[in-house]
Amino acid sequence: MSETTAPLIRVNGLEKTYVMGPTQVYALRGVNLDIHRNNYLAIMGPSGSGKSTLMNILGCLDVPSAGSYELNGQQVARMDDDELARIRNKEIGFVFQTFNLLARTDALGNVSLPLVYGDIPAAQRRARAERALEAVGLKERMHHRPNELSGGQRQRVAIARALVNQPSILLADEPTGALDSRTGAEIMELFAQLHAEGNTIVLVTHEEDIAAHSHRTVRFRDGRVESDETRRPGA
Repeated sequence: MSETTAPLIRVNGLEKTYVMGPTQVYALRGVNLDIHRNNYLAIMGPSGSGKSTLMNILGCLDVPSAGSYELNGQQVARMDDDELARIRNKEIGFVFQTFNLLARTDALGNVSLPLVYGDIPAAQRRARAERALEAVGLKERMHHRPNELSGGQRQRVAIARALVNQPSILLADEPTGALDSRTGAEIMELFAQLHAEGNTIVLVTHEEDIAAHSHRTVRFRDGRVESDETRRPGA
């Protein structure tokens, strides 16, 4: 893929400040970052470095104090809450460390949930959710509730839910943090498969061995990009 094409994500001069009493705290300080389609990017940094703040802005869960954020050709930095919700549902798939599944709903219902907000007819919701569960190897377990699934299976359900709307980008926040090392390795193999199928993946992690699965690592420190390293696949 040529990196001369327009990026899927373009962040320019991004700043985020919080007012805490008389003090102004800078979470992001003039961040510039391009992410192209089919990138597989890991964001790393110590606590307080700004990586989680950036993830929240990329996921349209928060807005910057200054600077611009363009996602798939749309300027989202100044969108209102309704517009941000629409972009989140259409363009972004989220995978969280703690799965965030509805306990009383089976895997099929959990995966279907983003489609409900998109006013997709019931039969189409079911078909798309079944395909997403099949893609992560869980179609046989689609009628099981989260407490009937292992941690790895619950994360696969969460990944299927993130994929069901065919988003532009998959955002994963510490996706193996609640899993043992063997199950975590299986989830990272699934991410590699999804990337090979053309998905754009951005994950936040503090683990070097997890970041090593990506093809690019951006490290943050004190709200700024400290380094941006691209590796050849398999290197």
